[in-house]
Amino acid sequence: MTETAEKKIEIAPSILSADFSNLEREVKAAQDAGADRMHCDVMDGHFVPNITFGPLVVEAVKKHVAIPLDVHLMITDPEKYIDAFCDAGSDILMFHAEAVENVGAVLQKIRKKGVRAGVTVNPDYPVELFLDHLEMIDQVLIMSVYAGFGGQKFITETMDKVKTVYNEAQKRGLAIDIEVDGGVNGETAGICAASGANVLVAGSYVFGTGEYQRRISILRENAQACRAQRA
Repeated sequence: MTETAEKKIEIAPSILSADFSNLEREVKAAQDAGADRMHCDVMDGHFVPNITFGPLVVEAVKKHVAIPLDVHLMITDPEKYIDAFCDAGSDILMFHAEAVENVGAVLQKIRKKGVRAGVTVNPDYPVELFLDHLEMIDQVLIMSVYAGFGGQKFITETMDKVKTVYNEAQKRGLAIDIEVDGGVNGETAGICAASGANVLVAGSYVFGTGEYQRRISILRENAQACRAQRA
């Protein structure tokens, strides 16, 4: 079995779907239910139409969970805010390759802060925007919906990008996490894992259901089963 295929399946509930009036309770409950990471979607109202939160919320979440914070910047000029989000407690910080002029420089800036560096693109942009920098990347996020919009249908065709990144990482001998975000549920989790992903972001499928542990277990079990079939 290859190195990437051996990586642990991880579930990262997105706090965007949590009850923000009880955010401390929500993130603790998700952690206790077996979440491996907490996913934080940062939107600026410019790169994407919606606005969510900034470094202060990331800092607040960090105080209440022991699992890593997986922070996705859906913002214009992300390089200007690297220090702020790293200092707020990001363990993994991801930005959109199509939002910057120099992918390598932004990756280097994140890594210099001692934070794992990640990169992503929207479904209508190619992974070739960052493949040349794969040796500097700790995690690739494949968006299976368009960033910034809730309730979208899972775009199956984006799994070709997962396969491309997975195969390229294997060819270069790189242990990169491959994450999928958007429309992930009990059914699509298996599709993601079979394509090569090992980190699954889930928002409404986990938060708001009242059965966090069951939902997280379904995601993990289905992903593991499909990956085993692939192997």
